[in-house]
Amino acid sequence: MSKFKVIETPIKGLLVVEPTTDSDKNGFVIDVDSKKDLIEIGIDFEFVQEKSVKEVRRGTLRGLNFQREQTQGRLIRVVSGAVVDVAVDLRPASKTYGGWYSAGLSAENQRMLWVPEQFANGFLTIENNTEVVFKSTDYDKQEAESGIMWNDPTVNIDWPFDRYEIDEKYMIVSPRDKKLPSYGSWHPNEIWDKCGRRMKIGKNKNLSKFLS
Repeated sequence: MSKFKVIETPIKGLLVVEPTTDSDKNGFVIDVDSKKDLIEIGIDFEFVQEKSVKEVRRGTLRGLNFQREQTQGRLIRVVSGAVVDVAVDLRPASKTYGGWYSAGLSAENQRMLWVPEQFANGFLTIENNTEVVFKSTDYDKQEAESGIMWNDPTVNIDWPFDRYEIDEKYMIVSPRDKKLPSYGSWHPNEIWDKCGRRMKIGKNKNLSKFLS
């Protein structure tokens, strides 16, 4: 029996992963590093880096980020607090190119999100003192960091501010993320190596059946 339950999303390759727990009244044990069990559910990658991001305040938004070189697949989980995590499909050959999907990840539900390479990714904290852990298939490369601004009107993500009573006026966005370019500012060949076409992102491509 696999240690993970997989929830497939409308975007091929983007997976919500639920660990099965060995629990009792005193707590639980979760094995999140079993390479054999990850391979069984289709995540056959070598993770070379793990990092944690701690956000003190709810209503903090990070993203939408990606690396143009050394593109990273990421396995994302929350060890305290909760987030709404959003992934945008930017794979040139994908049938869901430009589509986005959001999922609720929390320390309580123990869900993880597997985000393949060539996706933009971001999250919104919906609880105070939230810590997010990223396992990546390649190393961070500062000079390759880029992304798309979180409120780009073409990508048109429906961030759930009202659902979680977050006032957008007081939302926290890092200075770096505030400077991310719009979708329309990209030259056709600037996103991925050997990418020969401009991103064609249509409005309202919400492929999410939100998992809270």
